[in-house]
Amino acid sequence: MIGAPMSATDPTAAQPTFSELFTPKIVTVFREGYRVAHLRADVIAGLTVAIVALPLSMAIAIASGASPAQGLYTAIVGGFVVSVLGGSRFQIGGPAGAFIVLVSTAVHTHGMDGVLLATILAGFMLAAVGFLRLGTYIKFIPYPVTVGFTAGIAVIIFSSQIKDLLGLRLVEQEPGELLDKLQVLWEYAGTFEPRAVMLSLATIAVIVAVRRLRPHWPGMLIAVAAAAAATAFLQLPVATIGSQFGGIPNSFPMPALPAIDLNRIREVLPTAVSFALLGSIESLLSAVVADGMTGRRHRSNCELVAQGAANIASGLFGGICVTGAIARTATNIRAGAHSPVAGMLHSAFLLAFLLLAARLASFIPLAALAGVLATVAWNMAEKAAFANLLRASRGDAAVLLTTFLLTIFRSLSEAIIVGFALGSVLFIHRMSRATAIAAHTPFVEEDQADSPPAMRQPYDEMIAKDPFVVVYRITGAFFFGAAASIGSVLDRVSATHRALVIDLAAVPFVDSTAANMLEGLARKASRRHVHLVLTGTSHEAREGLFAHGLKPPLVRYERSIEVALHKLHAQRTKKASMSATSASGASSAM
Repeated sequence: MIGAPMSATDPTAAQPTFSELFTPKIVTVFREGYRVAHLRADVIAGLTVAIVALPLSMAIAIASGASPAQGLYTAIVGGFVVSVLGGSRFQIGGPAGAFIVLVSTAVHTHGMDGVLLATILAGFMLAAVGFLRLGTYIKFIPYPVTVGFTAGIAVIIFSSQIKDLLGLRLVEQEPGELLDKLQVLWEYAGTFEPRAVMLSLATIAVIVAVRRLRPHWPGMLIAVAAAAAATAFLQLPVATIGSQFGGIPNSFPMPALPAIDLNRIREVLPTAVSFALLGSIESLLSAVVADGMTGRRHRSNCELVAQGAANIASGLFGGICVTGAIARTATNIRAGAHSPVAGMLHSAFLLAFLLLAARLASFIPLAALAGVLATVAWNMAEKAAFANLLRASRGDAAVLLTTFLLTIFRSLSEAIIVGFALGSVLFIHRMSRATAIAAHTPFVEEDQADSPPAMRQPYDEMIAKDPFVVVYRITGAFFFGAAASIGSVLDRVSATHRALVIDLAAVPFVDSTAANMLEGLARKASRRHVHLVLTGTSHEAREGLFAHGLKPPLVRYERSIEVALHKLHAQRTKKASMSATSASGASSAM
């Protein structure tokens, strides 16, 4: 549990009403006041995100076994609904690379009609989870599980693009299983097309170069447009959207229900559950990333309701699964978005392209889109986090590798369920171990008699009134089940405070999920120029925190709260003295 801050007394807040919890962020923005300057910022951000989303939406749809037009329908309809109804101010919805594995499997198993039905059913499930206020529980998934299945999805995405990257000509259907797929691709390796390989490598090179040299430029669109122009003018004999799919219609479909009956619903229900599970995880992860970049807070249950409505709408318009897209959401923020209007405009710009310039997409080579997805897969795999978890502990490494391998060789649902179960077993093991070796740090503090006055630390009432420092004490196991709730409390530190002290003296162990939460908090505090100090950490806890990047100068470590407060006070006094000296010197010079 987390103790109340020593620097302030939080009044007991009234419980929010149902309407307050599920009020879309766009309503909040309009209540704050929406001016022309805000609209101008949202237009620029919306256009920027649309430029990024255009090639990505088509590439993800093709890799999922759908048509490129369906990817655009998903981004247009789903993205608009997520922005209008969502509980996150900056979330961008649309097709995501994480769904490629699930959707492509569902297309092979149930056909496209089955995918549309599963998408609609998943939408109802997401809305139900949101209205039942169960969104908070999704945050209990351990960090190694998230990193493991994300890395596994990245491997599968890359393997699914090998055929188009090399321009292979298969005369049989490409298998879905990784080992079978690699065997078939090896058998047809002799059919590779050198010009397709050159296009895919050039696409990747342009994306990487633009990201390094001109990070604010739309590298993916530049690379795809250049590849399309080269294919058209040089008449390269490579597969394109036009040759493979007959182009993209320059019209928008009317809503329609897929074929529905009880047996069909029973068949696609497991797929719908997988869609809903992954959609909830991805969308809330994206919202958390947006919170970390902006200092704002999303409403998870409202966001899930919006994601549910977006999936229902996407399925009705012929689109595939919708979720919050982390990369596009981050692009939206970096482009200066002010409100959800940016997400709505991103959908409007994509619709304009579909209606006015869809024919140009026919020249886009599949090798270029494969290059786009290869870079997405590379960026998607959290390589540094993967390596940190492998080094952190054998338990975290076991959970990580199990989830990773099950994602690749079995299924995503199995990977998440087994990974969560292993994470829970690991927590129980650590609790028993901590109880055995650290009996002086009980999980539930017992009542104790007051010690003699000479042995007690005098209470300093000035600490509670200090506007400069806020102190939190955490007691008990700091693990994945508590990380989300503790993080939400720590995240509310007032902007007026310049230092945050977190005492871990009564914490028997810190798991990787909690360490990752603290690392994110430390980076956010650094951006706000807030000093973060951790006190009372054990040697074992410090090793785990160091493995996750919590090292000086990002954070400071002190023996106790008292030592930390003394040093912070001395630092503030010294800084004030230097400022006074500088001001005095300046006035003397005048």
